[in-house]
Parts: sequence; structure tokens; C-alpha cells
Amino acid sequence: MNATEPLWEVFLREKQGAPHEHAGSVHAADAEQALQNARDVYARRGRVLSIWVVQTSEIAATSPSDDGPFFEPGNEKAYRHPQFYSVPRGIKGV
Repeated sequence: MNATEPLWEVFLREKQGAPHEHAGSVHAADAEQALQNARDVYARRGRVLSIWVVQTSEIAATSPSDDGPFFEPGNEKAYRHPQFYSVPRGIKGV
């Protein structure tokens, strides 16, 4: 493993129908090598059905400074609030 190689994020799925979950990161020159490295590092102990790798530099993500402007529009959509839905009779605990 060469630290100058690109960093890849590794996602594993352990059960059919389960979501892929982030397992960690590996360094690799290309996607094929990243899959092999991920298999060697993260899939050696348990049963893994699927591995995804994505180059870290290709991930688009929000930042903490996006807290207000990026997420607030969802709060302005009143139809998303529960008061617009009626609970059917016989439902307990609501």
C-alpha cells in the first residue's frame, strides 16, 4: 500500500436486502485494486455479499456551514408535518 495512491471509501453489504454500510478506507491505484484491498482488509472475518468502493475525491458532501441554508427548506414544507394526516381508528400509542 502506497500512501501517495488515491484514497477509496469502502462500503460492505453483509446480508441480502441490507444496505451497504461504510466500513473504512483503503489506498489503491485504481478501482480493481481498491476492491481487492477492501476484500483483504474488511471481508476476511465475516461473510460479505457485496463491496462498493468510491474514490474519496469523488464524494460530494455537505459541510457544517450548510447547516442552516441547505437543510431549512424541508421545514418550510408544511405538508411534511404530521398534523396533515389523520390516524386510523384502532391505532394505539399515538
